[in-house]
Amino acid sequence: MPLPEITVHYKDPHSYPSGIAFLDEQYVSMEQAKISVLDYGFLHSDATYDVAHVWKGAFFRLDLHLERFFSSLEKLHMNVPYDRDEITEILHNCVALSGHRDAYVEFICTRGNSPSFSRDPRDAINRFMVFAIPFGSVANKDQMARGLHAAISDRVRIPTSSVDPTIKNYHWLDLVQGIYDAYDKQAETAILLNENGDIAEGPGFNVFAVKDGRVRTPGHGVLQGITRRTVFDLCAELDLSCRETQISPEELSQADEVFISSTAGGVMPITRLNGTSVGAGVLGPIFEKIKKMYWDKHSDPQWSLPIRYSSSA
Repeated sequence: MPLPEITVHYKDPHSYPSGIAFLDEQYVSMEQAKISVLDYGFLHSDATYDVAHVWKGAFFRLDLHLERFFSSLEKLHMNVPYDRDEITEILHNCVALSGHRDAYVEFICTRGNSPSFSRDPRDAINRFMVFAIPFGSVANKDQMARGLHAAISDRVRIPTSSVDPTIKNYHWLDLVQGIYDAYDKQAETAILLNENGDIAEGPGFNVFAVKDGRVRTPGHGVLQGITRRTVFDLCAELDLSCRETQISPEELSQADEVFISSTAGGVMPITRLNGTSVGAGVLGPIFEKIKKMYWDKHSDPQWSLPIRYSSSA
């Protein structure tokens, strides 16, 4: 049987959000941003990343995202050929070139690949990339107005003894299965448990419960989210009690208010849990205070870094 002919030119049949990416030391459109099928980030989910956002033309708390990214690199024995100032410039350029005033900006380091396909991770050449696309949120406009409907899944988040949750990673299969569990229960998103049976986190967000005016959030088995940290900072300014603690599914169900935090959307309300109203079933007063201050802080020069757009952007 004759060998098939190889087509040299490839047309991607998929569509992508508008934006700009950086990889292999060049800026390209999202359609051109590709990695090899042999990259261990793809084959083994061997990668770390971080996500910052730009709102009204300025990065929000970018320094904290960079701090976590470099910490993750160190823990995973990865290296990138750029220092913090250089990565800041690359992130800035991706946003400026995209022209987006409100942007979702992800920066990634994969293990890369070994030229000999060695199974020794030390032989791999790590790969750094960035992309900037329009800002997206866990909760859409309607869900922000009336609150998300969530379900507590029986799925257990990957135990801390297996994967360090302080390293932002792409191990999402448990989270994706949890989302489908939520859909089966006519809910919109899921909250997973930790290995002790307590509340952990959801797909891309941390969870907060409010009871008798006090704010609580799980401290075990969760990513130390930057927006989560911001909630602690805001509560301190608002003179609200906010602490890490164990939260059982029953305690979450009995909370006066429940809300979540994520770079993708900020602070967002949950008003129904497992088909039952949370508290009065409406956006709570403490959530409203925190949400307002969160967005007000985006204009604070201590918390933001403006983008220098070209005149034609």
